[in-house]
Amino acid sequence: MKPLQIGVLDFSYISKLKSSRTASVSTPHEIFLLRDAIKALGHIPKTYKVEKCQLYFNNRRPEILYKNKPIKGCDVVIPRVSVSGDIDLEISIVKQFQMMGMPVINKYLPTGRAKNKLRTLQILTHRGIPVPRTLVVRKLEFLDDGIKKVGGYPVIIKAPYGSYGVGVAIVESRRSLYSALDIIWKSTSSSIILIQEYVAEAEGSDFRAYVIGDKVVASMQRIAQTGDFRSNLHYGGEAIKVHLSPEEQRLAVRASQALGLDVAGVDLLRTKNGPVVMEVNANPGFEGLMKVTGVDIPTEMVRYAVSVAHKQKSLQKEK
Repeated sequence: MKPLQIGVLDFSYISKLKSSRTASVSTPHEIFLLRDAIKALGHIPKTYKVEKCQLYFNNRRPEILYKNKPIKGCDVVIPRVSVSGDIDLEISIVKQFQMMGMPVINKYLPTGRAKNKLRTLQILTHRGIPVPRTLVVRKLEFLDDGIKKVGGYPVIIKAPYGSYGVGVAIVESRRSLYSALDIIWKSTSSSIILIQEYVAEAEGSDFRAYVIGDKVVASMQRIAQTGDFRSNLHYGGEAIKVHLSPEEQRLAVRASQALGLDVAGVDLLRTKNGPVVMEVNANPGFEGLMKVTGVDIPTEMVRYAVSVAHKQKSLQKEK
């Protein structure tokens, strides 16, 4: 079978530009792992750095130029969308690939949904998927009643955008509320705040399910470092390999599919009333999960991308 050209869309320059104007720009190791997996499976990797792409509207045809030359012949694209600000604007390039007829893993609209925590909650609850009690407010005068509605202190407060534990804080009492809000507001341009119940029985741990297509390919339990409530590995949290229950696996897949994602990192909490979905990540990191579980996630992702590309080619032949 003829090798496919598989594009990897690298947003690392944009994410570093947003976080630090003086940060050095380098390609994340996960991009290299994806490229290695593409080559190992007998296909041809094509890395596209977003800052070197130009969106070109040529009369009635949408195109993408890379270093001023048209991108052609790419069979499927895997975007690594590591941005948390100006979402719609920054991921417009993903939509441009779709408009050019290239299959994309994940697509523009599902990525935007997952990057917006408020929209994620709307979709999950509409589909009957359990989430922690959450109240969304804009004005300080509604905070006190809002905190009561989600069960009282301690509570988790979140910005509507953010990842890797950025824009999230635990508030133990009213006295610490406003200092926490000040930190949250400095990390985002939005005045919207999500107030979420603190699930005490989770004891500072959550479960990450890595979903590709219609199955969980790997999972781990993340445990917060002493003195912190965030279990993210970026904040020193520990991780251990776990086997999720069938109910938890079904819930993770349902959450991913509700948003329309091909690949997702679904974060679950175990509560006294059963598992709930805390967040859905459209650009889940996989390096830490690989070390914990031994699962070759880049290969799984590339195999899925290849199957999507072949499916589209078959549909085009039928037409």
